[in-house]
Amino acid sequence: MSKSKERTGLQRAFWSMALLITLGILTTVTAARLGRSSVSGIVVVNNSTSLEIRYLYLSPVDHDDWGPDLLSNSTIASGGGSFTLNDVACAQGNIKVIAEDQNGCFLYKTVSCADNVTWAIGNDATPDCGN
Repeated sequence: MSKSKERTGLQRAFWSMALLITLGILTTVTAARLGRSSVSGIVVVNNSTSLEIRYLYLSPVDHDDWGPDLLSNSTIASGGGSFTLNDVACAQGNIKVIAEDQNGCFLYKTVSCADNVTWAIGNDATPDCGN
């Protein structure tokens, strides 16, 4: 290989690396400015004896529009069933987790985006059935 071709290859590698580093820095700075973070995991545990969780959603705390169903045709069974949401992106310091039971009633929990979180739904949970 000639020295000219070798130099061109090294220059391309250098500029490619510089571009990747710049994009990484810009992404980090943009996320910080927007206040975005992520929770490593949110574990929803269904300790109730009668509720079956059929749908699970996330939403910003101050919004009523929810994202898609995160259970994807699964359920969280009563008596200790659980489901873990991994790498949840947050636009604010908190995020709202919404569980829907077999009756179409909803349970809500606002969780901090700063920590891993476990939400245990017990028999004392009061679902919102729109009444």
